[in-house]
Amino acid sequence: MDRMFRVLAFWTGIFAVMFYLGHMHTTSLIFFGQTVFFLLLGYLKLTERMYIYIFGAYLTIFFAAFTYWTTFMMVPGVGE
Repeated sequence: MDRMFRVLAFWTGIFAVMFYLGHMHTTSLIFFGQTVFFLLLGYLKLTERMYIYIFGAYLTIFFAAFTYWTTFMMVPGVGE
């Protein structure tokens, strides 16, 4: 299970670099932060149950924040 968090760190790192190259600096910083978070978790050698609990908490926070952002912060029709 710890290897899967290292895989997540790899992919979030790839996304962070792509966002940076696309001049989306705020988004790239968020993804660099997630990369560091996943990389640190990947080397902690926790139990599989603890990894599942941490991932579930991460998904809960992400979906709540994403729903809040898309509902209240995004302005429809901007960028057209």
